[in-house]
Amino acid sequence: MTQTKADTPAHPTPEQTLAADMLAMGHKARSVARALALASAKTRTEAISGMATALRRRAAGVLAANAVDLEAAKAKGMANAMMDRLALDTKRLDGVIGALESIAAIPDPVGVETARWTPENGLDIARVRTPIGVLAIIYESRPNVTADAAALAVRAGNAVILRGGSECLRSNLAIHAALVEGLEAAGLSPDTVQIVTTRDRAAVGHILTGLDGSIDLLIPRGGRSLVERVKAEARVAVLGHLEGVNHVYVHASADPDMARAVVLNAKMRRVSVCGAAETLLIDRAVADSLLPAIADDLTAAGCALRGDPAACALVPQATPAEEADWRTEYLQAILAVRVVDGLDAAIDHVARYGSGHTEAIVATDEAALERFLAEVDAGIVVANASTQYADGGEFGFGGEIGISTDRLHARGPVGAEQLTSFKYVIRGKGQTRA
Repeated sequence: MTQTKADTPAHPTPEQTLAADMLAMGHKARSVARALALASAKTRTEAISGMATALRRRAAGVLAANAVDLEAAKAKGMANAMMDRLALDTKRLDGVIGALESIAAIPDPVGVETARWTPENGLDIARVRTPIGVLAIIYESRPNVTADAAALAVRAGNAVILRGGSECLRSNLAIHAALVEGLEAAGLSPDTVQIVTTRDRAAVGHILTGLDGSIDLLIPRGGRSLVERVKAEARVAVLGHLEGVNHVYVHASADPDMARAVVLNAKMRRVSVCGAAETLLIDRAVADSLLPAIADDLTAAGCALRGDPAACALVPQATPAEEADWRTEYLQAILAVRVVDGLDAAIDHVARYGSGHTEAIVATDEAALERFLAEVDAGIVVANASTQYADGGEFGFGGEIGISTDRLHARGPVGAEQLTSFKYVIRGKGQTRA
């Protein structure tokens, strides 16, 4: 029988092709997740070490790809803070490689027994860490996240699907090629770490569906709009990384030199990171004597100040702050400044405007320090140190996927341990329940 034109199957549309490709990624990730979970800790270590070795060997190609991404981003008028996040140089790439080596060196969390006890029924009950399964990570701008996320996922025994920002696709693909080389050298499937290769934003929508039940946990890392979209539309569990509206509170008892050093570093060490301070709160009792010096330090470093009336009266170079300034993650050299009437007022301000990321106090009064640490609700609370320590590498995690501002499952820096779940293992001697 002759086939008519009407009977001839139509070519799939681009939308249908993308849907099929994304679904295939999910199925491949699910198919390799069990093998990865059952692989030895030694194999996972070898894979991550191999990633670092391959990335060092491919460094020139990665930097070349990043240079093209930067040129394209500049041509589109990308903001300086986002350009800084996108940029790689030899030093930063060495840092990425070093993070992989650190992740390879940390203890493997899979199979670790975190508790064990015997209740009155005589059962031997243990709680043991297990991989979550398949992760999907959606992130913007930072190509180092490609390496960090992949290595941490593998360290925790999880397969992972990565979807980076379109602005750094070339960089991400160059890094991913090195990651796959490391996996294969250790005998693991290249499907263990997959990356979305299209700039089509519809790919994110497919990931949010869960890819036919393949994804167990979705992690967004980016601006408020991305995180809010993911939380609103995702059909799978989400571990949120929201913006860092972080505060440094200078208490009346603060050592002046320490306060100046901590505030300057918290804001200006690197303004584009989520751990950068965005608001300075200073106790009225020391504002007259200390705020002008702190302001001069910041201004000399290139920071613009936006203050409440009391701050503006003490700092001529400050411009009046608006209500929105207390809620803004600037990610640039701008700092909001408010003079507060003591510890209670500082804690109230943080509770109202903070994003639950990182909050710091500078004080010598032990009672004030302990109250701040106990009462402030954030993933990270810091006494007498810079907020820029909000980093998984600084915590000894080797690296991080992000700083979770959620209150469930994981909070603060998300390293390998935070990418595991657990199961209860029960050993009996024939017990039956009445």
